[in-house]
This record gives sequence, C-alpha cells and structure tokens, in this order.
Amino acid sequence: MEKKVVFSGVQPSGGLTIGNYIGAIKNWISLQDEYDCYYSIVDLHAITVPQVPKDLRKNTLEVLAIYLACGLDPEKSTIFIQSHVPAHAELTWVLNTISYMGQLSRMTQFKEKSKKSEENLNAGLFTYPVLMAADILLYQTDLVPVGEDQKQHLELARDLAERFNNKYSPTFQVPEPLIKKEGARIMSLQNPESKMSKSDENENGYILILDKPDDIRRKIKRAVTDSIGEVKYNDEQLGIKNLINIYSVFSGDTIEEIENRYEGVGYGKFKEDLAEVVVEGLRPIQERYNKLINDKDYLEKVYREGAEKASYIANKTLRKVYRKVGFIQR
Repeated sequence: MEKKVVFSGVQPSGGLTIGNYIGAIKNWISLQDEYDCYYSIVDLHAITVPQVPKDLRKNTLEVLAIYLACGLDPEKSTIFIQSHVPAHAELTWVLNTISYMGQLSRMTQFKEKSKKSEENLNAGLFTYPVLMAADILLYQTDLVPVGEDQKQHLELARDLAERFNNKYSPTFQVPEPLIKKEGARIMSLQNPESKMSKSDENENGYILILDKPDDIRRKIKRAVTDSIGEVKYNDEQLGIKNLINIYSVFSGDTIEEIENRYEGVGYGKFKEDLAEVVVEGLRPIQERYNKLINDKDYLEKVYREGAEKASYIANKTLRKVYRKVGFIQR
C-alpha cells in the first residue's frame, strides 16, 4: 500500500518557539515513518509582511537547521524551501481564479493581520490562504497537521479542491485535518489566553528553541500564574495549565504525575524545576543545531535535493491542472 501524504510548513520569519516545536515539529518527527511527508520552509508566505532580505536568508537556513536538529530526517521526509519550487506560485494563480473575494475576506487571520498592518495591507495578505491551499494540493496531500487556528485555512483548501474537481474533473486529493489532541497549542507565558508566538511584542511571552539557558529560566520565572497557589490542571488556572503542558512534553511525565509531585508545593519550586526540564530538553537540539548551522554545504545539499524531489511531484500536479484549464503544453 502507498503511504498517505502529509504536508506542513513553518515561516522563516524569526526564531522558532517551543510552541512551534511542541505543536508542530515534534509531531512531524513521529509521522515520518508512517507517512510520505513534505515539510517546507514557507518563505513565500513570509514576505506578506516586510522582511530584511539578508535576515530572511539567515532565518531560512536557521529554520532548516532547526528542523534537522529536532529530528527531521531528509532520508525519510522531503524537506525543502518553498520558493525553490515555482509550482507553488503557479498553482496559486490558477486557484486565485476560483477563489471568492467574500470567502477570503472572512478569514480570521486576514482580519487580525489587516488590523495590525494597515500601512502594509497588501494583496498577498489577502490571498495568503490561496497560496497555503496550493502548498497542500500540489502534493495530493491526504493529511495536514493543523492546530485549531489553522482549520479555517484547511477548509478553504478543501473547498478549492472540490470546486476545481467539480469544474474540470477529479484532479486534487481533498485533504483532511490531522489534529493532535494534547500539547498542540502552547500559550503565551504572559497571556495564557493567546497562542505563544515569536511576533509577541513582549519577549517574556515566548521561549525560543535557541534561547540561552539563563533566558529560559528568566522567562519561566516571570510567567503569569494566579493567586490560588496550587499546581492544578484546569481552565481556572490557565497560566499553570500551560506550564504543566510544557513540563509534560519535555519530561514525558503525565499531567497527574506532575500534579501529585507538586501537591502542597509553591509555584516557585515548580517553575525552577520546569526551567531545568526545558533547558535540558532543548540542550541536545541546540548542540545539534550549532553543528548544522556551520555546515553550509550539508544544508545546501538537503534543500537542493528536497526541492528536486518536491518539484517532481508538484510539477506532475501542475501539468495536469494546466491541461485541464486549457493551457497549451510547453
């Protein structure tokens, strides 16, 4: 039996957080043996907000090195840079012609980003979800690992696949969400009602995968908790609930084991121990990263071979699409 196809990607718009690691990359590693996985660094998406070109290039290689340091294996998965496969931009244009303005204007992330970026309210921000749909549909993707905040974008990809299939005949696999139940959504350390994000204005709200140990300790020490004073996992203590989730992922301990261990113990001790668990959990990743980021030849080999493999599949889909819409074969 052929393996089912999984596609996912992360923007190279700055350092990746432990939220990216827990919610996405850690999960991707476990999918490599079971599925045919395509993991992209989505630099086309990144330029919908202003970027410094040299920083974008640096960040793209940094994300690639983090992927590999965390355990993504180029022998098992196709790892590539989005802009190295022109079919992503080409399919987006075709899908734009069957995307409805009303549907795109209702996208929650567009509404949020348009409020933050009024001076840079470009067409790319508006059609961003169409590019995301092209990313997914090019590889005849069966499953997309998504958090709750991305489900709306996946719904658009499904709608566009079905719309194209109905208009021109079956062409695209209609993708399904692959939602991880636990630890999928790590929240801000300063506002546990918001997702942890590297774009947070308060740097104490997130921990980067590459943060130094003392920075990790400082950020966890300053993490928002409550006045209850008990290490309990519930929705009345969102700050502590978030910290327990982080502790559980990095230690391998269950929620119940953590609650029992810190029964009757104050938040100070819990935070101290959590900081060490995170520092030690990230240490091997950071050590591997430091070796990889200095091996530019190896990184280039990975992204070139990844783009070659991705292009082969993507171009097969694109040729089919071009034929069906009436383009003359080149």
